[in-house]
Amino acid sequence: MSHTQHDLGRLGIWTFAFDPHPAARVRDAAAELEELGYGAVWFGEAFGRDAVSQAALLLGATERIAVATGIANIYLRDPVAMAAAERSLGEQHPGRFVLGLGGHRVPGSPTAIAGYRIPFSGKPVSSMRDYLDNLDAVPLNAAAAPVPPRRLLAALGPKMLDLAAESTWGAHTYFVPVAHTAMARERMGPEAYLAVEQAVVRDPDRERARRTQREHVGGYLQAPHQRNNLLRLGFGEADLADGGSDRLVDAVVVGGDIESIAERVREHFQAGADHVCLQVLTATPGELPMSQWRELAALVQR
Repeated sequence: MSHTQHDLGRLGIWTFAFDPHPAARVRDAAAELEELGYGAVWFGEAFGRDAVSQAALLLGATERIAVATGIANIYLRDPVAMAAAERSLGEQHPGRFVLGLGGHRVPGSPTAIAGYRIPFSGKPVSSMRDYLDNLDAVPLNAAAAPVPPRRLLAALGPKMLDLAAESTWGAHTYFVPVAHTAMARERMGPEAYLAVEQAVVRDPDRERARRTQREHVGGYLQAPHQRNNLLRLGFGEADLADGGSDRLVDAVVVGGDIESIAERVREHFQAGADHVCLQVLTATPGELPMSQWRELAALVQR
């Protein structure tokens, strides 16, 4: 039997919402996302399931859809552990696992609380380069994956985008406006894969939808790497104040009807994205937004 890499398709789903729910419900949700026609399911890693066990849960519940970490944090895992997991998941589910790697040490995270980090140089790009080299250097004693698992880097700045293009399949960008997609494509060239996360709000209550947008944006504006990225793209300090200006909020979170979301997705593709993964935001964080995922599946065939 031949094994090939599974196409991520043009549209996927990105979510943090699996963590609060029992494994059985997560399996059902993943299976439905596959049946709805999405090409990939992406998930974040924070204070819930770790990236490896979450990936195993989703891969075991599905047959065709690609499963991607968005992202697995390099500061939480020694390269030996990460290499073993990458190879094991790749061997068990040929062509379907995509390893997204990132290295942001967020204040208040376990790494900060414990004063712990994997001992790299400390600078993000050089640390990631070291990590990739160390992954490749781990001896392979287990059964090999029929096809090599693909890696993507969480990349915002020019140097990390360069590394993503040079050393991995490409980049997974998060919390970015369309202008960043255009910059990333130009920086990485035509061959590197570019998977863009796009946050969306589908709420008929416009005032509540606006609050949901602003709450999402305000949280990320506390992160220096996100602020720096937006400043590089031409937003000013005034745009970053008080939870974000309307211009900034609308640039990174699209609200409104299906056509508004479809237009934003088209803009990312026109700017150079290969894949867009939609993160549905709701007024109740942690809920599984099944109805919105079903509704947005209409965009898969466009």
